[in-house]
Amino acid sequence: MSQKKQLSEKETIELLDILQQRFEKNKNRHENLDWTKIEEKLNSDPSKLWSLYQMENSGGEPDVVDYDEKTDEYIFFDCSTETPKNRRSLCYDREALDSRKENKPQNDVITVAQEMGVKILSEEQYRYLQTLGEFDLKTSSWVKTPKEIRELGGAIFCDRRYNTVFVYHNGANSYYAARAFRGILKV
Repeated sequence: MSQKKQLSEKETIELLDILQQRFEKNKNRHENLDWTKIEEKLNSDPSKLWSLYQMENSGGEPDVVDYDEKTDEYIFFDCSTETPKNRRSLCYDREALDSRKENKPQNDVITVAQEMGVKILSEEQYRYLQTLGEFDLKTSSWVKTPKEIRELGGAIFCDRRYNTVFVYHNGANSYYAARAFRGILKV
């Protein structure tokens, strides 16, 4: 990943075009929001554009899903139909990665999210995402794990099957080819 955390002019134009097209195609995710205002906010903070670029390049298909009036922030989630392709086969966090003696994955979701400048969805945010469409019908996504579970060596993930959102658990050091994470970015 780039160290500068700033996009070139060409990358910025291309990303804004992709985001605007996705915004217009999926109006049900952000009724009553105005793309012009969102674009203004994005252009005023290059580091957020860089993070959205990372989300996009790793297969997340970020889109605006809400607006927080209190903080004056637009909220982007990864909205790819299945968990982002280029973030799969990662264990939960650095502690879990370091605990593996053999067959270590390349990285962990918490570190990758931090490097991208995003956070991973909480269970509540994941459930909200599922009100906007049907996601993870064949894959699953790690979600922010409560401290009490993590201290015992576990981590939680979610998916959607049988028109229902399920929450499961695994050892935090496990990883699967069909599991990644979905990011959230506030702009």
